[in-house]
Amino acid sequence: MHSIISSQLPVPASSVPLQGFLLNNRVCAGFPSPAEDLGAQRIDLTELLIKHPQATYYLRANGQSMVEAGIFHNDIMVVDRAIKPRHNHIVVAIVDGDFTVKYLYQRAGRIKLKAANPTFPEIVPKDGQTIEVWGVVTSTIKQFQE
Repeated sequence: MHSIISSQLPVPASSVPLQGFLLNNRVCAGFPSPAEDLGAQRIDLTELLIKHPQATYYLRANGQSMVEAGIFHNDIMVVDRAIKPRHNHIVVAIVDGDFTVKYLYQRAGRIKLKAANPTFPEIVPKDGQTIEVWGVVTSTIKQFQE
């Protein structure tokens, strides 16, 4: 089993306010653009990232199975349990009592969990085995420096 969720318990989003300032300017990720005066407005990241605060949790990713989806080791995932999971959503699931994060594949009444890294196998439920989709990953928070 390739579980990529840290062993920490999920933290409800409603208990962790995230606030800061959003500069009115955009930063070019290609060629530099002329600098402009920096205007700013207060931004509440909780309001921006979270639609269902009572049903949203933060989980830290552990491992490399979702790197091609942009989820890397130690990223903080925002997981909404109120969203109905659909085909191709990135979901947190419980398989044999372990949390894992994968793409949800649903076709013709069958489901499986697919990694976003070709070195990890798909998880296909065996006879008698259940996969419980715990929540849908809506975004991630990355830290480049501590």
